Amino acid sequence: MGDVFKALADPTRRTILDELTERDGQSLFEICSRLATRHGSTSTRQAISQHLAVLEAAGLVRSRRHGRTKIHHLDTEPLRSITERWPLHGPEE
Repeated sequence: MGDVFKALADPTRRTILDELTERDGQSLFEICSRLATRHGSTSTRQAISQHLAVLEAAGLVRSRRHGRTKIHHLDTEPLRSITERWPLHGPEE
């Protein structure tokens, strides 16, 4: 679970997850383009690739090869362990 918290601690990685939530199955080029145009990001492709590697190590992103291109998909399964550890409850009456 520590990897998940580490991955979520960085605002750029959270923005990448937001972009994959909105449009799943993107290449590195597409993610970089969306971050630059929609969020004004000046991060290099190498920096975004490193962020994706952290997200993948935490299990929050799955990647698959499509020819020479790597396609990235959101995987919210690791977030379930957080909600199972600290379940949401309404206010006690």
